[in-house]
Amino acid sequence: MFLKKLWLKLTNSNEFRAQKFLQIREEAKIDFKKRFENEIELIHRKIKNQKKLNFLHSGHAADIVNLLPVIKELSLDHECNLFININKPLKFYYKHPAKGVFINEKIFKILKPLLDNQNYLNKVEVYKDQPIDIKLDMYRDMPINQLFDNITYASISTGIQPDYSQAFLNADDHSTINNKIIIQRTFRYRNDFINYSFLNDHKDLFFIGTEEEFLDLKKELKNLNFYDCKNFLDMASVIKSSKLVIANSSIAFPIAEGLKKPRLLEACPYFPAAQPHGFNAYNFYFQPHFESLFYKLIKLDSK
Repeated sequence: MFLKKLWLKLTNSNEFRAQKFLQIREEAKIDFKKRFENEIELIHRKIKNQKKLNFLHSGHAADIVNLLPVIKELSLDHECNLFININKPLKFYYKHPAKGVFINEKIFKILKPLLDNQNYLNKVEVYKDQPIDIKLDMYRDMPINQLFDNITYASISTGIQPDYSQAFLNADDHSTINNKIIIQRTFRYRNDFINYSFLNDHKDLFFIGTEEEFLDLKKELKNLNFYDCKNFLDMASVIKSSKLVIANSSIAFPIAEGLKKPRLLEACPYFPAAQPHGFNAYNFYFQPHFESLFYKLIKLDSK
């Protein structure tokens, strides 16, 4: 069989690729029926018949924020409890604050005040073998391509389709940081085709994120200020009070999405999983588009 496949690859590469594609599809179908088909049916029945739903997720923090529109929609006729499985190992990470896990205890404590502030969440706790109805991160193990809009991940297992153009986060205005241009740029998911140097012509630039990330962008933006957020609820307040948010695929962007503030997404060319939704929200891949969209949103604030 090996020699037959090798011969086909050498003599008819198009037919070889076609057969390989069909094989991958067939293996995915078998895997789905074996591991996921019954679970999807069970989730569907639970949503239909139960009045209380316990959700499980293992992070990242931004992924947890992204699942909130689905939970908010379900909270209209369910009591919703969210349990976070901390310290689940990552196969690969690059300069991520949680190091080798999706979310650790420290980041959970930073995230929890934001989650507790959402009145559609009845309970938010660390997972300690509580009964679970829906594993919202089961998509990671499914035989599907995960290069799609990450705010819709929770729809994969639930089938719930909320209006993503609507706000889904609650936060108060910030007491001191107001009407600023807010930036977060993590080391992961950067776009190497663009730069931020044109923003040196602007004042009131504030970076929210880690100090290491700030110092890296400070090399390019000399007038950049740093605000050390106490937690992600504090970050949400800064974002709610902002003039404009610029971020790559990181915790700040889904928070800006949840609050529906004017926002620009630095789209990652090799992993374009985040997408903006609603008004005054754009992504960009190239420098001229970055600059023109920035000035378009800045003009909104001056009106």
